[in-house]
Parts: sequence; structure tokens; C-alpha cells
Amino acid sequence: MTTVPLVIKVDPQAARAFNAVSPDVRRKLEALLSLRLMEATRTPESLTTMMREISRAAQARGLTQEILNDILADDGT
Repeated sequence: MTTVPLVIKVDPQAARAFNAVSPDVRRKLEALLSLRLMEATRTPESLTTMMREISRAAQARGLTQEILNDILADDGT
């Protein structure tokens, strides 16, 4: 898949978490973000609604901020 650079604004904690992961994890996060962006622009739902649903589903499955931080900090080794 061909990719192009994209500059987006995120909160400082998210930027630090992204920059702290291995290149492999970064590629996976970039692919996930790319898919979500395409999905968000193809659906009549608002992005805010979609983000709330994703957040609720993740929380219902037991995802906490602490777990998310651990996942983002994992270097894949």
C-alpha cells in the first residue's frame, strides 16, 4: 500500500505515546488510523458519534486508560 505523510494535531500525551513505540507498532497504528479515517468519511454518522461508539465498545471490553498506555508503550518485544 502506498502511503503519504499527513500532519494531524493530537494531545501531547498521544504524541509521546506514538513516538515512544517501535517502528513496527507505529506502522500498525498508522494503518489503523488510515482505516478509521476512511471509514469516518464514508459513513453518514458524525466522527464524534463514531468515536464515542468505539470508546464505549473498548471500555465494555475492559480497556482502561492504563491498559491503553501499556499497549502503546509496548515495543513489540
